[in-house]
Amino acid sequence: MIELGEQYGYNKPQGYEHIDKHSALLEGRSYSKSIQQGPNRAYCYNIFYDATDEVEYKFETSYFVGVDWIVENKLPIYVYPKLDRDTKEVDYLTMLFTAFKEPQNYEHLDGLCEIDFDKPSIAINQSQDLLTPLLFVQFLNVLKRIVQKGLKKSYYKVSKNLNARVKGKILINDTIRKNHLKGNILSTYCQYDEYGVNNIENKVLKKALLFTISSIQNMKGVDTSALKHLINFVKPAFSLVDSDVDIKLLKDTKSTGIYREYNLALKLAKTILKKYGYNIVQTNRESIKTPPFWIDMSKLFELYIYSKLKERFSGYKEVTYHKKFNYLEPDFILNTNDGKVKMVVDAKYKPRYHNDNISTEDIRQISGYARLKKIYDFLKYDTSQVIDCLVIYSNQDANRKNFTEDNFNLDKELEYNRFFKIGIELPIKTV
Repeated sequence: MIELGEQYGYNKPQGYEHIDKHSALLEGRSYSKSIQQGPNRAYCYNIFYDATDEVEYKFETSYFVGVDWIVENKLPIYVYPKLDRDTKEVDYLTMLFTAFKEPQNYEHLDGLCEIDFDKPSIAINQSQDLLTPLLFVQFLNVLKRIVQKGLKKSYYKVSKNLNARVKGKILINDTIRKNHLKGNILSTYCQYDEYGVNNIENKVLKKALLFTISSIQNMKGVDTSALKHLINFVKPAFSLVDSDVDIKLLKDTKSTGIYREYNLALKLAKTILKKYGYNIVQTNRESIKTPPFWIDMSKLFELYIYSKLKERFSGYKEVTYHKKFNYLEPDFILNTNDGKVKMVVDAKYKPRYHNDNISTEDIRQISGYARLKKIYDFLKYDTSQVIDCLVIYSNQDANRKNFTEDNFNLDKELEYNRFFKIGIELPIKTV
């Protein structure tokens, strides 16, 4: 397995010190992996081969972390969350917990991770399993929202052996085979409708919850205290729900209104069950197999920033998230109730912005948003003035208080009018 940190050789590919033991499998070829990200494709890794170069193989990773095949069934690659310091990793689970403090983020999880169940699974150590904790954090947080509102009730079919009475439809074959042939003449198998929480949707959620609990109990090298707290909160609500369910019977229905979280919860539940092959024994193993997957750290950073902005600007609708204007979709628009802050904001998971200027490409993108007439109308802004633009980037040297001060303690981009940037410190864990 080739192991690299994210943003390894970013925009300046570099060699890999252990390449000699893998070069035969690479067979003197270049490799790349990209996934769909909105209307465009974004690369996860590139491997460049040049026989004329002193360093024949050069590697480049971007903002995705995960596990995948370079050469299927022969050579996998593992890209882990990495800061620009040798002993630290981004604590992506803490970032996700923070993101879930803002309920609107539940509507923006598409694209956070991609899982390829069609490819062969890859054997990894449990410490390399970035996907499973991510799925559990999402799943348990969505269950928490569901439990807070109350489990969905609906009509569902019940089959029971009733004594000396009949209810609903008589199941003739079962009654004869299981009762009459055994001399039990007074009992009848019946099928009828009941109304309550023991419906198929809640059964699937309960089954996935049991898989989640079993797996978390066997996790090593991961702080599971917050997950266990969530389990203690949601588990009692499913006490009247069975877990014996055929997931194939779950219809693709879409819940709306107060039950809209069910759509995401059921999607995550099916993913968790599929990952373990519907066999709970698989949750007890230290060395595991995982389908190839990629987690978009730039998307996670955006979710994290939204929660932080809502924490900083707590007024009604002061932060607008991913509103479309003429098919363009800025990350955030700030419009405080007192009218003092009106700006277009973009989250960039680029720590290099601490020392470097913002790239021309990013300047053009954000400035383009800030010149739209519909955004001027939305902010009720005088078109003779320039709307402020702000880039929020990751910076481990940033003072956490900077993000909560009234003026944001912004840094100006000297070459551009009314363009600002500010760094935010990310949670880290020691490797």
